[in-house]
Amino acid sequence: MYDLHGKVALVTGAGGERGFGRTIAVRLAREGADVVVNDVAQTPYPDPSSTWDGLRDVVRDVEAEGRRSIGIVADVSDSAQVDKMVRQALDGFGHIDILVNNAASRHGRDVVPVVELDERVWDETMRVNLKGTFLASRAVAREMIRRGQGGKIIVMSSMVGKHGQARRAAYCASKFALVGFTQSLALELAPYRINVNALCPGMADTERIDFMAAALAPPGETAEEHRAKIIRDRAQGIPLGRVAESSDIARVVAFLASPESDYLTGLSVSVAGGAMMD
Repeated sequence: MYDLHGKVALVTGAGGERGFGRTIAVRLAREGADVVVNDVAQTPYPDPSSTWDGLRDVVRDVEAEGRRSIGIVADVSDSAQVDKMVRQALDGFGHIDILVNNAASRHGRDVVPVVELDERVWDETMRVNLKGTFLASRAVAREMIRRGQGGKIIVMSSMVGKHGQARRAAYCASKFALVGFTQSLALELAPYRINVNALCPGMADTERIDFMAAALAPPGETAEEHRAKIIRDRAQGIPLGRVAESSDIARVVAFLASPESDYLTGLSVSVAGGAMMD
């Protein structure tokens, strides 16, 4: 366990029921941090059959751990909204010690060969994944520098940010770019004792696979059936025998957010069950 008491974390892209963001927010709260959670909508994955209430439920999850929390709806790719989000977080908690750049574009229309990839889909992927991380990191880093107490910035890249994959060129390009962004930002912020590291998860059992399965399901196969096939096939190629769970990612985030990682910066840590070892 890590001691994050007195720390304030901001986790973007946290409104999904089965996503990384929710699990990361709860794990940081369990370690003692107060947590600001963000997404582009109160409920980013609306499902009429579910009682899930998006950010409001994540706030309740954090508060159930005995910590304070607020949910803020903002588009991380819009600088005005990002600046407003950071001001709201500061108004509520006074400072931000940890930023987890978890917001990402949805899979679906981008899962096609490059020759079929729509320019608008490419732009959307870059806008959310890359520009969103840049804007949130810039805004929070400015505040961390002003405060002079150091900090932790964590960037969510991907295993395909180190190794390209067919039919995912836009997503791969954005995630490769985040590795370079992490290294550059780590060098710039090191004099201020602000650590910047990236995570590179392999496939994980989250809502994002739902969109991938819907886009790739062949005729005669439902999205749900194809989803199960994607997970089963991918698990067979992973040395540890399964795809990632959100808790696997949250454990590494908690470490990188803690003082235990104070001498680590500029890394891109593979969390992929042995499928990626660099």
